Amino acid sequence: MTDADYMRAALDLARQAQADGEVPVGAVVVRDGEIIGRGYNAPISRHDPSAHAEMMALRDAARHLGNYRLVDCELFVTLEPCLMCAGAIMHARIARLVYGAGDPKTGACGSVVDVFAESRLNHHAEVAGGLLADECGALLSDFFAMRRAEQKTEAR
Repeated sequence: MTDADYMRAALDLARQAQADGEVPVGAVVVRDGEIIGRGYNAPISRHDPSAHAEMMALRDAARHLGNYRLVDCELFVTLEPCLMCAGAIMHARIARLVYGAGDPKTGACGSVVDVFAESRLNHHAEVAGGLLADECGALLSDFFAMRRAEQKTEAR
């Protein structure tokens, strides 16, 4: 499989989040060419502020490996991780992070801050952004446009 294939798997999970009424973000953890962790946004349904797609995928992969350290693993996520998720990615020792759309409001991989460029931190994942960015971004834009339209309708 290619990086684009893994991102498409993450997009499928993002669509599942949207179907559940959550912000459509999905993530997969890959090791040796196999998806070992899957997650999508679920903070609303789980009543859990940490239930971001990345966190869910990291938890799933850690259970799969029986280890919280995800050495030699890659994480593919449809949206640039926030600070919380970036911290978890570092603690898990993810080797490579690939994200789709940038996040100009909370992105912690260069859009607002870049924690992976901070030399004082002890783990630095290789980071690549922009993979299938248009598709990832459109899914989010469409979701929020729909939500705004619903709110206007409810206000009437």
